Amino acid sequence: MKNIKAIGFLFLALLIGLAAAVYAAGWVSRQGNIASNKVVVAAVDIELGSKVNPQMLTTTDWPSGSIPPGAFKDIKELQDRVVKVSVLRGDAVLERKLAPAGTQGGLSAVIAEGKRAMTVRVNDVVGVAGFALPGNYVDVMVNAQQDKAKGEEGKQISKTVLEHVLVLAVAQESSRDDTKPKVVSAVTLELTLEDSEKLDLARSVGTLSLVLRNQVDKKTVATTGITKSQLFGEKEVPPTAVKVVATGKPRVFTSRPVPPPAAAAAECVEVIHNGSRVLNCF
Repeated sequence: MKNIKAIGFLFLALLIGLAAAVYAAGWVSRQGNIASNKVVVAAVDIELGSKVNPQMLTTTDWPSGSIPPGAFKDIKELQDRVVKVSVLRGDAVLERKLAPAGTQGGLSAVIAEGKRAMTVRVNDVVGVAGFALPGNYVDVMVNAQQDKAKGEEGKQISKTVLEHVLVLAVAQESSRDDTKPKVVSAVTLELTLEDSEKLDLARSVGTLSLVLRNQVDKKTVATTGITKSQLFGEKEVPPTAVKVVATGKPRVFTSRPVPPPAAAAAECVEVIHNGSRVLNCF
């Protein structure tokens, strides 16, 4: 009786193993029948602004149902094209990652349409201790002397003049893959034409500072700037307005000497009557 049970269990195990083998063979067969197409991918890491050549590329099988839009099937289609973003090894080379056909390589290829690139001189403090790297966003602040008003001295003010500005390059490097801080002497920013004019004026009237911001934070904040008196909590005294009243015809006064006020007098009032002046002290 025990032998019959053992034989039954052994037979059942054989059936289960056979069913699993049949299922696995069918799954492998189905996977092999999935349609695939050749897609061009990067054979090496390609930095932005680089001109593509065949040695940088290769082709690989890609499932037909998941080919990304803008993919290429032939390496020859990418001859002398320029990438405007970094492409890592094994990534598909897509049309949206390329500059328009005929674009020459270099930094100019990565400037967005309608934008300009402008370089400003920085130091280790202005350059946020080297943490303002290509691909980061910064605000630009200027510290300058305001224009002098009548009877007043020009006030020192710090104000943010540009917000959410893309850093294209630091010194002569535009790679966005490195995260190590780099203390450099110049930073190139991507700006609109109007912002380029603002930055050019700002660097001529005062000292610039870069303020590093979160890459996903696109909110802008309007500020009026801060003066030295506001920084130290001093009350600003508004200038006194002098009111001038114009009359129809000028008055003619007789020249009459005004006696000096008495030494003990507390108050004096000058009375003008019929063109004559009289000084009365009390």
